Amino acid sequence: MELILREYNLKLKHTFTISRESINVQPSLIVELQRDGFSGFGEATSNPYYKTTVPVMMQDLEKIRTIIENTIDEIPEAFWAKIHPYLKDDMFALCALDMAYNDLYARKKGKKLYELWNYSIDKNPLTDYTIGIASIEKMVAKMKELHWPIYKIKLGTKEDIAIVTELRKHTNAVFRIDANCGWGIEETINNAIELKKLGVEFLEQPMKADNWQGHREVFKHSVLPIIADESCIIEEDVAKCHNHFHGVNVKLVKCGGLTPGRRMIQEAKKLGLKTMVGCMTESTVGISAIAHLLPQLDYVDMDGALLLAEDIATGVTIDFGKINYSDLNGTGVTLM
Repeated sequence: MELILREYNLKLKHTFTISRESINVQPSLIVELQRDGFSGFGEATSNPYYKTTVPVMMQDLEKIRTIIENTIDEIPEAFWAKIHPYLKDDMFALCALDMAYNDLYARKKGKKLYELWNYSIDKNPLTDYTIGIASIEKMVAKMKELHWPIYKIKLGTKEDIAIVTELRKHTNAVFRIDANCGWGIEETINNAIELKKLGVEFLEQPMKADNWQGHREVFKHSVLPIIADESCIIEEDVAKCHNHFHGVNVKLVKCGGLTPGRRMIQEAKKLGLKTMVGCMTESTVGISAIAHLLPQLDYVDMDGALLLAEDIATGVTIDFGKINYSDLNGTGVTLM
């Protein structure tokens, strides 16, 4: 098996702002695994909050190139278990590698990933489209630029209720709110009351990740469901979120790929938690991998490629929130 690493700088259509940062370009690593005439692709983007960069991911993968390339026909779960000890401190790199391996494995089996996993795509959820923090005028303009059935609105300002009140005047779409750890306990509880009136479906990670006492208090008193994101990183975190959140947003780059992501989703279901998978402004490479998890999800945020000025791959397409799969096997990705 041959390991190929590619670095990209993905340019965004608009400046993307959340409560803690703004970006115009998203650095991304694409991992390709080749064997027997087949290629599998995976992706992980850099992220300052999680202290990960593309050069570090590449270095960490180069250190174990021989181990990776000497792998022969192991099932994805065994491959992940073998590689995890070497990349346990770089889950982003592990994600890109695991994603590529799952893709390659499914292509060699002549199946799409969801077929390999025996998932039915008959009742897939729609994806939301994210509106980053900006002036109210710019946020309204972004909504009008792309009419969508569900908008995920980034908040964490002193004018949050005013923002949503104004946005609501321009659409009947479902709203989801992501404060990216920007609120406090009382602020979350009070905001939930007002936001419910404005047609908000749920709140995502309103408070800082480690504020477990606060999460518990909000869980008991919020009139809206609360979905964990920054508080749910790896597999062990799912159980911690039980009775502190109503659901979990699994990010593949944070947990180490599709293999542990599927386990996290199953654990969440057993605990009665709502299931969601989110993206990290990936290209169609990463987004296409997420698409194959849809049958197991209540909600999904897989709009990363829609936020790009220019994509680097073809794969799944999205039409008014609905995901359409590629005719190709695996994740269905082809690099441009």
